[in-house]
Amino acid sequence: MKKDIHPANYRVVAFKDMSNEEVFLTKSTADTKETLEVDGVEYPLVKMEISRTSHPFYTGKSKLIDTAGRIDKFKNKYAKFKKPAKQEEEAKDSE
Repeated sequence: MKKDIHPANYRVVAFKDMSNEEVFLTKSTADTKETLEVDGVEYPLVKMEISRTSHPFYTGKSKLIDTAGRIDKFKNKYAKFKKPAKQEEEAKDSE
């Protein structure tokens, strides 16, 4: 192996899933200023919106996580293209 190619700040880091508060430890070089105490030991903390413990693919559960109001923003943006309910009924009746 080549010498001096690995990063110097490779250490154990706590990753926290903010959607379900799950914490897991793994080695990483991720930069962070926050820390978290796990079992009496303080680790650098990296916060995540979604991880293997909350992702629908891994959990087998389909749940909606809307952390930034994206669904409401989408609905408001495209509401102007939606036909009023009365026009939709007339369109169906004329077919």
